[in-house]
Amino acid sequence: MTSEAEQRAIREAVDHGPILIWGAGAIGGTLGAALVRARHAVVFVDIVEDHVAAIRDPAVGLTIEGPVDAHRIVAPAYTPATLKGQFRRVLLCVKAQDTEAACHAIAPHLAPDGYVVSLQNGLCEALIAPILGEARTIGCFVNFSADWLAPGRIIYGGRGALVLGELNGAITPRLTALHRMLREHFEPDAIMTENIWGYLWGKIAYSSMLYTQALGEKGIADALARPELLPLWRRLGQEAMAVARAEGVTVGSFNGFDPVAFAPDAPEASAAASIAAMVEFNRPNAKTHSGIWRDLWVRRRRTPVDAQIAPVLSIAARHGVACPTITRLVAMIHECEAGTRPASDDNLLELMKT
Repeated sequence: MTSEAEQRAIREAVDHGPILIWGAGAIGGTLGAALVRARHAVVFVDIVEDHVAAIRDPAVGLTIEGPVDAHRIVAPAYTPATLKGQFRRVLLCVKAQDTEAACHAIAPHLAPDGYVVSLQNGLCEALIAPILGEARTIGCFVNFSADWLAPGRIIYGGRGALVLGELNGAITPRLTALHRMLREHFEPDAIMTENIWGYLWGKIAYSSMLYTQALGEKGIADALARPELLPLWRRLGQEAMAVARAEGVTVGSFNGFDPVAFAPDAPEASAAASIAAMVEFNRPNAKTHSGIWRDLWVRRRRTPVDAQIAPVLSIAARHGVACPTITRLVAMIHECEAGTRPASDDNLLELMKT
C-alpha cells in the first residue's frame, strides 16, 4: 500500500501537461497514437516533413495498421525547427545514431523539472544523461514490433516487453505515474524495474541476433529456427553476456530470451530452449523481418550498428573481453551497407565460422 503522500506525488506526476513524442516513426508513432486515442494531449516531432503533415491533417492522420490495434488519429505535429514551447514529459524515439543531435535539439524545449524517456535500442541513456542530466533521464526497454511504412502509416506487428526504470534504480512517483499511463493505455504487461540497465543489456544480446538475421533473406523466426545456426546464436549471446558481466550488470529476461542460458558454463540445451522460446514469440508477428533488415535491403540506408552494437566492443576492450563474433558481425553489416556484400542466408553460416 502506498501512503497518502505517495499517492499525491503520483497524481502530481501525472499532471505534467502535453507529452512530447520526439521521433514519430515506428516506436514513437505507435505509442503516441495509443496515447492520443486515450485522450492524452500529445505533440509529435519528426524530421520527415511529409509525415508531420500527414499526422496533423484531419483528412489523412496517422494510421496504425496490423493485427494488434488498428486505428487512426490526428494530432499536433511539427518539425524540430517549427516546434515551440517547453514540455515536462518527452519520449525520445529516434534512431540510436541520432540521439545526441536530438538531445541538443530537445534541450530548449525540456522544462527544468521535466524528463526524457529513451524508447530506443542500445545504451542511449548513457548519451542522454550527460547532455540533459541524469536526473532528467528515465530508461526504457522496448521489444514490441513496429515499422514505418510511409508518411502517416505505421504497422504495429506484435506486442512485446516494455520496461521502465530510473537510471539509479529508484522507484519514484514520476516513474510510477509513467508506468501506470503506459500500462493502462498501451501495454498492459509493462513493468517497472530497479534494474533497467539489465534489460538494456539483454536487448543488446538480442539485437546482435537481429543484426545477424539482417545479413540474410529469412525472417527473424525462420533464421532463429535454423538448427545448424544454434552455435552462432549461442556465441552471440555468450559474448554479449560476458561484457555485461564485466560491467557488473545482472541481465534481465524477456520474450523468450534467457540470459542464464548464455552463461559460459550453461549447457547447449539451455541455449536451444531459449532460442526456441524466441522463435515461438516471433513466429506470429506480422513484422517478419527486423528493422535492420529493412534499413539494408528495403530503404537502402545505413543501420544504427555503430550506435547500438559497436559501443559494446569498446566496452569489451576496456575489460579485456574478446568478442570475435560480434566484431565480425559489425564488419559484415558495414559491407552490406557499402553494397559489397549481398543479402544471403549463407552470410550467417560464414559468420558462424568466425
